Amino acid sequence: MPSEDLKELLQLNNMVYKMNVGSMTTLKKIPCQQQNHCISFCTTYDAHDPLLLAGVMPFVDALEVTPDSIAIYKNGQTRLHPEIINSLEAAASQKSIVAHGVGLSIGSFEGYSEAYLELLEELMKLVPLKWHSEHLGYTTIDGMALNTMLAVPRTDEMLEILIQRIQSIMKRIELPFLLENIVHLIPDYEPSYSDAEFLNILVDETGCELILDLYNIECDAINYQFDIDHFLETLNLDAVKEIHLAGGVQHKGFQLDIHSGTVANSTLELANTVIPKCPNLEIITYEILPQAIARYGREMVIDELARLRTKLPINNESESLSTKH
Repeated sequence: MPSEDLKELLQLNNMVYKMNVGSMTTLKKIPCQQQNHCISFCTTYDAHDPLLLAGVMPFVDALEVTPDSIAIYKNGQTRLHPEIINSLEAAASQKSIVAHGVGLSIGSFEGYSEAYLELLEELMKLVPLKWHSEHLGYTTIDGMALNTMLAVPRTDEMLEILIQRIQSIMKRIELPFLLENIVHLIPDYEPSYSDAEFLNILVDETGCELILDLYNIECDAINYQFDIDHFLETLNLDAVKEIHLAGGVQHKGFQLDIHSGTVANSTLELANTVIPKCPNLEIITYEILPQAIARYGREMVIDELARLRTKLPINNESESLSTKH
């Protein structure tokens, strides 16, 4: 779909939304958090699907895009998908865009991915970004892809490596940099620090900020009896700029970190407990994989975004939903 046509479609959707918002029971207004700002609502957009984009735009203030997921390999080079970029360029006139990587592999012993940073820099030239973020984990060993993501060992040696890498990335990419807590797929190797202590040191030493993924810590609580209360009591919540919400499934009693469904009531309850404790929180993101959208349909995503707006203390003033923040 040409960029100009997409802009017209997005504008039409927002106009229709503003005409109907007053009578829509699914989008009743609830107060913003008692702070000097309101929290923006965001969702993922990682596939070329103009109809999905037009459908979600009236319900969000921001879009999260993963550079790795919108890249294509052609003629021996990896480049960003041009049609997705056209869609993001059109959306950026109305919404904030944040980049959220999966392929940086910041915890790999041999070093992080230069190819990922080049993709991110390409994206920055084409689309204005509010910030960029990555998972605190690794996806490669000796250059070989694991086809999953593992948590880094929480040791002094790894702290030294990560602090240097984060500082280098922040010097190179002149945007705020956020790190996300990830699920522990396997038991920890003799940690010297708790999860929260480790994150706090990285924040203190580098000035990076945090994404707090609430579904991830719920997975750990189910799988490994992770103490959510202790984690949240210890974590520097002042550093949390973004919260992630998602829904997943269990397989043989193991809760999987797969963004494949609606957000559970337990996750929403946890979110509403944590949000007032995060004074610098700016965005709450509902994450859903393109594969799940293909299976369940665009309507499921749109309905879930509408539902979440009624359940969370986010910006629900209709006139702001079509304004870039």
